[in-house]
Amino acid sequence: MFSLKGKRGLVVGVANDHSIAYGCAKAFHQGGADLAITYLNAKSEGYVRPLAENVGASLILPLDVEIPGQLEAVFEAIQQKWGRLDFLVHSIAFAPKEDLHGRVTDCSREGFSRAMDISCHSFMRMAKLAEPLMTEGGTLLTMSYHGADEVVANYGMMGPVKAALQASTRYIASELGPKGIRVHAISPGPLATRAASGIKDFDSLMQSSAARAPLHKLVDIDDVGALCAYLVSDGARSLTGGTIHVDGGYNIID
Repeated sequence: MFSLKGKRGLVVGVANDHSIAYGCAKAFHQGGADLAITYLNAKSEGYVRPLAENVGASLILPLDVEIPGQLEAVFEAIQQKWGRLDFLVHSIAFAPKEDLHGRVTDCSREGFSRAMDISCHSFMRMAKLAEPLMTEGGTLLTMSYHGADEVVANYGMMGPVKAALQASTRYIASELGPKGIRVHAISPGPLATRAASGIKDFDSLMQSSAARAPLHKLVDIDDVGALCAYLVSDGARSLTGGTIHVDGGYNIID
């Protein structure tokens, strides 16, 4: 029931071996899935390609969602290679530092629009391109954070952006459910990823989360990967539309 043998998936967001997306890729590979993995640009390819090869990726492709045509080219390559897609992981987010480190009230129109485009609308675009390839159903996963639900110090404008992403997940789940396509937002606890390093005082946030969470521990990329491997498996065939926390229980604490 939980085997991924024969399933084919796209993982977007691997930057290095600390990336949440890489934790997912490892778990999918261990489950027997065949993978397509993307890298942001020529500079990042040198870091990502060895990791992709380590999980036996059949396709290793460039993808910057801000470059017109690149996302479409990824799905065209998947269509040509496999003819179908069973799951995808969207694990990318961005906000300009000058907007992220300021008040939400003060964020620029341009900065907010760019953050929404990369962090949220790109997931909608992927869902649209994945839909015709998921002829036998499938699973779409994206990464959120507790700051979408509660005010988290220094998380700033990413809070509203991730809240929009979670709402989008629910609507996409409703629209694609009749085709057997399941959609989830995953909300991990704080992790020491490259993206998180841009958040002010993030080390203090991690320490506080570990101290207050019922399990008194931080999660890691393998914890997130294990959850995502389950969600794309047939064992989770009746689950969709949720925001699922993997944070040691931190989200239940006031």
